[in-house]
Amino acid sequence: MEKCEPTWVAGDDPGVDSFPSRKSWRLAREYDPAMRFAIAIPQFYADGEFEPEQFRSYLGRAEELGFESAWVQESVLGTGTQLAPLETMTYAAACTSRLRLGCVVFVTPLHSPVHLAKDLSTLDQLSQGRIEVGIGTGGKARPFAAFGISQDRYLARFTEGLALMKALWTQSRVTFDGEFWQLRDAAMEPKPAQKPHPPIWFGANTEPALRRAVRLGDGFFGAGSSPTASFSANVRTVRQALAEAGRAPGSFPIAKRIYIAVDDDADRARTRINDAMERMYGRRVPSIEAAAVAGTPADCVREVNAVAAAGAGVILFTTVFDQSEQMERLAAEVMPHVQGP
Repeated sequence: MEKCEPTWVAGDDPGVDSFPSRKSWRLAREYDPAMRFAIAIPQFYADGEFEPEQFRSYLGRAEELGFESAWVQESVLGTGTQLAPLETMTYAAACTSRLRLGCVVFVTPLHSPVHLAKDLSTLDQLSQGRIEVGIGTGGKARPFAAFGISQDRYLARFTEGLALMKALWTQSRVTFDGEFWQLRDAAMEPKPAQKPHPPIWFGANTEPALRRAVRLGDGFFGAGSSPTASFSANVRTVRQALAEAGRAPGSFPIAKRIYIAVDDDADRARTRINDAMERMYGRRVPSIEAAAVAGTPADCVREVNAVAAAGAGVILFTTVFDQSEQMERLAAEVMPHVQGP
């Protein structure tokens, strides 16, 4: 298996004129160049727990270890002590120089597309073109009334909002006559640093949603609550939709979040990850527990390789306890043994 060189080559910087070149990275350790590895940004802090220096150190070490990107998630309401995604991404951008930064996913029907387009464009400028955008509908169970909107037509709101965001990112003047939003000769400047806009990943789990991802998005991101078998079926649907659309598979990256715990004691790893996720989310989440990977380094290598074999070229490792130590173990004991799809 060909190995990547262990340094970042400054001259390969993809810049901001197009979607990022995947050849621009030289990973810090010997990883399969067909794989791209990502790490979750620490985001769960109770009142007064956040330590800026520890946060900066974690992200700096992620860059040194060769992670290509780091990601947050969004949950506005709930008992979990979770920081907001945009603000956390902004702080992370100031702490890093190479990591790409994203959110999987923004539940965009709950957002104003004008505000979100402006916020993401600003952050793409501040980070010098390092932002990736994950979006999803959130489904029918979201607390729509808390955000002043109706559940009715939430899918139409999702697709229309995305169309408006793309228009604001790419057109000097926008006239938009939608069902939910109307603009007349409106300008939004500056545009995102990346042209035509940051990569847009879709979170999806049903055939219509997966086909919508191929039609409107730049990539598919499998959820951490999705077991490998379900993710594999989703990948087959995506590839079929790509073929029907005449799109090359390589033009549409596929990723998956994996909740993971590495421990020399497999039983302890499973207990710790389940307990930590219950503390984070304020309840047991059986779907995430069932899909999570926990065990010895050999156990984790086997399960992560199964996800890669199912079609994931990007793997987002999400650790939920001892995050710095877990990141080190992933880089040293798991990632060098993962082979790309």
